[in-house]
Amino acid sequence: MDIPETIRKIKTELRLAMNGVASAYMRENGMNYKLNFGVELPRLRDIAAGFPADHDLAQALWKEDIRECKLLAAMLQPTDTFYPEIADIWVEAMPNTEIAQHTVQNLFCRLPYASQKAYEWIASEDDMFQQCGYLILARLFMQGLRPNERSANEFLDQARTALHASLPVRRAAVSALQKYQTLDDAAHEAGEKILREAGI
Repeated sequence: MDIPETIRKIKTELRLAMNGVASAYMRENGMNYKLNFGVELPRLRDIAAGFPADHDLAQALWKEDIRECKLLAAMLQPTDTFYPEIADIWVEAMPNTEIAQHTVQNLFCRLPYASQKAYEWIASEDDMFQQCGYLILARLFMQGLRPNERSANEFLDQARTALHASLPVRRAAVSALQKYQTLDDAAHEAGEKILREAGI
């Protein structure tokens, strides 16, 4: 595959699908990118469907400082070549919550080591790592993943602290706690207690 040529084709499709109103709205709401075409997610999924899932293509797209390229990178990255150290590098380069949410949804929560990374990241000092960790756990709990007692205690302890962190981390932790509560009665009670203590 000719990566530069494929990226040129992708950018042409993005220009054709450009939505200036959406782009301006995102900019006004603090989502700053070097370039933002304002392309809606359903259209991005259609564009992604026209290209092969390819590691080198996804990595090259991720390096572009363009909103849509980063979103497409997560859609086109195969899980079997996305090693844990690459996941760390991607989180370090995440510009905002929008990219975090969609990268978790389209890629991170499908990784074979998703749970391991999530617990590692929620213990991080870095807000973006924490946010991604809680977003992954929310998805995994939603899919019915039941942590063992030790993991559950670790999650609850970290989440209790996260409820006093920055707003993006707090929101991600609340979401994870709410999904955790759906697992069983004991989880519901434990999650509710923590949320109540935080006044949520």
